[in-house]
Parts: sequence; C-alpha cells; structure tokens
Amino acid sequence: MQLVTTYVTGFAAITLMLVATWLLQLRTRNAGHVDITWSFSLGVAALIYAVCSDGDSTMRLLAGTLGLVWSARLGGYLYLRNVGAPEDSRYTALREKWGQTQDRNMLLFYLFQGLMAWILSLPFLIVATRPDVAPAPLLVLGVLIWAISVLGEALADYQLMRFKANPDNRGQVCRDGLWYYSRHPNYFFESLHWVAYAPLALGSSWWWLTLISPVLMAWLLLKVSGVPGVETPEGKSKRAGYDEYVRTTSSFIPWPPKKA
Repeated sequence: MQLVTTYVTGFAAITLMLVATWLLQLRTRNAGHVDITWSFSLGVAALIYAVCSDGDSTMRLLAGTLGLVWSARLGGYLYLRNVGAPEDSRYTALREKWGQTQDRNMLLFYLFQGLMAWILSLPFLIVATRPDVAPAPLLVLGVLIWAISVLGEALADYQLMRFKANPDNRGQVCRDGLWYYSRHPNYFFESLHWVAYAPLALGSSWWWLTLISPVLMAWLLLKVSGVPGVETPEGKSKRAGYDEYVRTTSSFIPWPPKKA
C-alpha cells in the first residue's frame, strides 16, 4: 500500500508542476518551458520516492541521487537553451493548428506530458522500495550504464550546442563527434539511461516494471516527439548534405557510417 501511496504522491507533484507551467505559458505564450519542467519533475519524483519509500536506505539514496543528477543535468541544459529564446517551432505549429482551442489543447498536451513523466518515473520507485541492497555486480552494472548514458548525452548536447554557436555552420549538418556516428546520439543515450535501473532492481518483486521506461522512452523519441519533430521535410530542405547524412548515418544507435 505504501508503494501505491508514494507513487500517487509522485503523480500529484508532477501534475502540479505541469499545470503551473501551463499557467506560465498563458502569460508568456511560450510553451517551450514545458521541456524544462518535464525534466525537473522527474527529479522531484525521484526525491519523493527516495524520502517516502520504505526500502533499504542505500537503495533509496541511490535512486534519489541518480534521478536528481540526471534530471538536473538535462533540465539545466534545456534551461540554458530555451530560456530567453523564441518559442520552439513545434509548439508554434501546434498553436496555429489548434487556433481558438489552443489553450485547452495545450493544457491537455501538458497533462499528457505529465502522465508520460509519471510512468517513466517507475524505475526510481522500484529501486527505492527494494528491501535489500542489490548484489555488487548489479550495482556496478547499473551505475556504469547510468554514467555512460548521462555523460554520453551531455557530450552529444555539448557538441551540438558548440556546432550551432559557430555562425559558419548555419545551414549545415552537424557531424561533429558523436553526431558522426548517429543522427540522434542524444536520443540514444537518453533511452539507454532508463536501462540503468533494471540491474539495480533485478531480484526484487517488481523489478520487471523498470523495463517499461526504456521501451516507452525509445518509442516516444523515435515515433512521437523526437525524431518525427526534428526530421521534417522542411528541415531537410534547409540543410546542405542532409539527404546524404540520412542515407549514410545511423538514425539512433551510434555506428560507423556507410560509404556515401
């Protein structure tokens, strides 16, 4: 029962944060802040689960720490990228599409984002409620996957940000560093991050629930809000060499490119 109560508390916190951000966008007319709130809301959920769960203290500390650090890194990056910038073209397009119903539909969209965050937060809860410390090999494996994924995503974000900051690269395709091996290395490492919690939970009663998050995240990024929102026909026509980049470079998993 405490597991359910704690999980519902996380849902309430995430929902409140998303509704508050929706109210903010009513004033600013910039819906891009939802990306920042979404990232931070998962860190808040991880903290709630770590504090309120009745699992082993070491596992609770680990769940809270890993969740908070990941959330702070991603949310901080999105904050630096989005605050003060014009509204992302994805949200501008939604406003134009929805017209007079944009405020209501945007609220529903925000609540959907909150629901996805709540489901994704399950691994934090399962790890935090584990009654014993995971075996050392599983601890090492989980933390290693987490470190590789967070550092890999941070590196990909930095390489893209540095590329875009150079005026000479305007209209060009980024092939620097990890972007030489994948068109979306940041998405790959983001999905990999959610795999890290499975070893940490393995052996506990509900460990299999941790498998939901990596599958859900990969689906969202590849089919819903990630790749489809970036690889648009308009985007392709604006960047020189993009067709060749798509033809030769892996869309997700970093891999040596094909010959042109």
